[in-house]
Amino acid sequence: MKLLSALVAVLTVSCASAAITVRFPKLKRDGTSALSLSEANHYGSPAPFVPGWYYGNTPSLAPDLPWLKDKSLCATLNSNAASLHCPNFPLTYLKPTRRQDTTNPQPSQVPPPPSGVYTPTFTGLTGAIQADDYITFGLVDTVQDCEQMCDGVSGCAFFNTYHDVNGKDGSPLLTCSLYASCHGAELATNTGGQTQPDGSVNFITDSDGYCKA
Repeated sequence: MKLLSALVAVLTVSCASAAITVRFPKLKRDGTSALSLSEANHYGSPAPFVPGWYYGNTPSLAPDLPWLKDKSLCATLNSNAASLHCPNFPLTYLKPTRRQDTTNPQPSQVPPPPSGVYTPTFTGLTGAIQADDYITFGLVDTVQDCEQMCDGVSGCAFFNTYHDVNGKDGSPLLTCSLYASCHGAELATNTGGQTQPDGSVNFITDSDGYCKA
């Protein structure tokens, strides 16, 4: 009986590890999801050519990225003040309180950040923004999804969406890059040109920029 119990335990751990490795491989490497998606490493995308997350409705289109609509992942992320937060999911970390304030206990949930009002600074370009105030980037389904990501990331004042056509079998996903300052078309200088593993050369289309008012 002890041998059987031990075998079941080993299989359970092995299956759990396999699930984590397949579902969110980047989180497995960094140890914990909160640390993997923190400001310290640009929320999972320290290199501005490797996306850190996916926020949309079809996770099968980005199977190697943390899906920011996965309930168990979002529960972990949104309970940590320092991590990337899933839009439209309750924030459950506690705000710091003053020691002497015992009359007004803090709520168990933190109010979501207010939605921004965005003004387009350019549309339809064939280049993406390159700037030193880069915060993070990932993949989304729509421009509105990227807007929600900018609303939820501290310090985000501008986002750039575009199609990076790079041999990924005609993926419909948009790249969503977030920045701390607003930018115009003069900095949309990343036009692609990198050779892909299949021999094709990537290029940029439908690049739009939006500044938060």
